This record gives sequence, C-alpha cells and structure tokens, in this order.
Amino acid sequence: MHNSSGALGGADIDHFITEGFLRIDGAFSAETADRARAILWRASGCDPEDPRTWTRPVVRIGELGLPPFAEAVGSRVLHGAFDALVGEGRWLPRNSLGTFPIRFPSPEDPGDAGWHIDVSFGTEDPDFLSWRANITSRGRALLMLFLFSDVGEKDAPTRIRAGSHLDIARRLAPAGPDGLTLRELAATGFAESAHRPEVLAVGAPGTVYLCHPFIVHAAQPHHGTEPRFMAQPPLLPRGEFAFERSDGAYNAVERAIRLALER
Repeated sequence: MHNSSGALGGADIDHFITEGFLRIDGAFSAETADRARAILWRASGCDPEDPRTWTRPVVRIGELGLPPFAEAVGSRVLHGAFDALVGEGRWLPRNSLGTFPIRFPSPEDPGDAGWHIDVSFGTEDPDFLSWRANITSRGRALLMLFLFSDVGEKDAPTRIRAGSHLDIARRLAPAGPDGLTLRELAATGFAESAHRPEVLAVGAPGTVYLCHPFIVHAAQPHHGTEPRFMAQPPLLPRGEFAFERSDGAYNAVERAIRLALER
C-alpha cells in the first residue's frame, strides 16, 4: 500500500499488520536525497560521470551522521508514522541511517542476495550467523528501507515477501526469549514463506518502506543503468514488546504477531 505523506489511517495500519510493510512516498524531500547522494558518491570513491569506475556490484559505506541523513530520518512524516505503528514514546529517535549498500549495474553476483530477516540481538558475537531474533523482536521495532535514488524494477530493488512476517512469528514463538540464530532461521531457506507474493521496493528518492521486523526480504543483482542508493536501518524500540497487556494498547507490530499466533 502507498501512503503519500499524509497521516496513517486505519487502512494503512491494517495493511501493515496483514502484509508486513507500508510504502510512504515523499517521506523526505528530493533535495535532501540529492545532498545525501552527493556525499555517498564522494565516500564511494567512484565517479558518477564515469561508469568505468563502477567496478564492484556493491560498495558499502559506513554510518554517516551528517545533516542530510538526519533530516531524512527525522522528517515529520516519518515521526508521525513511527508513532502510528510503534506508539508514541515507544521508539528511540535516530540521527543517522547506518550502513549504505550502494548497488551498481553489474553482471556479477553480488553475493548477498539470499532471503533473510534482519536479526536484532546477540550482535556482540563476531559470527553474524549466530546473531538472533526472538518472538518479542528484542532490539528492533521496524526494518526501514530509505530510497535515495530512483529505484525501478531493474535497479536492484529489495524483494519483500508480503505477509512473511506472520510465518516467521509462528516459527519464532516456540523458541521463547532466546529465539533463534540467523543460522537456524536460514537452515530451511525460509521455505515457510516461499508461497508469499513478492513485492519490489521501488520508488522515487524520498520513498521509505516501513517493514515489520520479521519480514523476509532479499537483495538482488542490478540489471539497470544507474546505481541504487538505499539505507536499511532499524528503528529501535524503547522498552519491550508484549502480547498480554492489561490495557489492551497493542501497537501494530504487536498486533501483527498476535494475529500470527492466533492462527
């Protein structure tokens, strides 16, 4: 579902709960995207005017706490969406966007295009396959996809399995607070969500996809002509998610997990 920068309504929330993501167009300005992209080009060491310098399928740029990135994640539109999906006072503000995987047109396999979820704790272990996720999504409120360039179907858009967060919730539930490692989750190739329809995270600069933390997604090779600039940071929770609240004040992330476990 698209939301063109207005406040989220009931249909938006329902779509997030059942499908696991929401696309927000114009979440931040094209001018902010332009300034951010100029910084990323310089950091990449590549020349935007000379494709001969685009020698790798992916270039990763580390965290940049600079004004355009803070403006993007701090937009009024997004803060309103965070309140609507996670709850007022239940998320931690950000001023940066984490690592940027810049994807360049290339015939090479990027080597990172497998289906997965973004795990959220145990990251002190140097073996990333030992990082974990659990049924309360400890350490992560949302997965977010920030588009800083035009992303069409051939421009390596992230692939999203709509509704797959429900499958992952059911898989994580029996593991309790300790959850499962990425190695354990990946052992089946995420086959439990293979039947789900695939959605491509396309859009203009300034588009943001807000995704349930359990959404199954994947990168893909770039078959277009212009590099793709995107960030994929988490929104961090303030406090723990819960599924038995005396006041019944469940946020959309909790409501989705409760829906999964009722089935």
